[in-house]
Amino acid sequence: MSSLRRLVTSGSPLEPEIGFSRAVRIGQYVSVAGTAPIADDGGTAGPGDVYAQSIRCLDIAEHALREAGATLTDVIRTRVMLLDITHWRDAARAHGERFGQMRPACTFVEVSRFIDPAWLVEFEIDAVVATSDRAAAPAS
Repeated sequence: MSSLRRLVTSGSPLEPEIGFSRAVRIGQYVSVAGTAPIADDGGTAGPGDVYAQSIRCLDIAEHALREAGATLTDVIRTRVMLLDITHWRDAARAHGERFGQMRPACTFVEVSRFIDPAWLVEFEIDAVVATSDRAAAPAS
């Protein structure tokens, strides 16, 4: 494995079983895998509550970003997967609380199911870590 490839684990027993990392950083790019609302005890955080589950997903993803040397300000894209799209505003509220200032590209999609039937939402996040303090050129 290349020394440029940095793997971040969340300690999930599914990581070695499936063969994935919570996040991967190569150069300035960081991708956080689909992140479910897994509580510290291994159960589901916020049962039946899309907002609470979204907060938990974002907490886990933010921790993975930090472990990879990134912050929320580096996030360029998020994907929000919901079991029931009619609850998108609950997930959007949590998303807006974290990303209201950064406003990354964001997609909400409905999925038919997750690995655990108690999960109502998952988040994926992509980030690009700034390599200099130079301001970006204005959009034309």
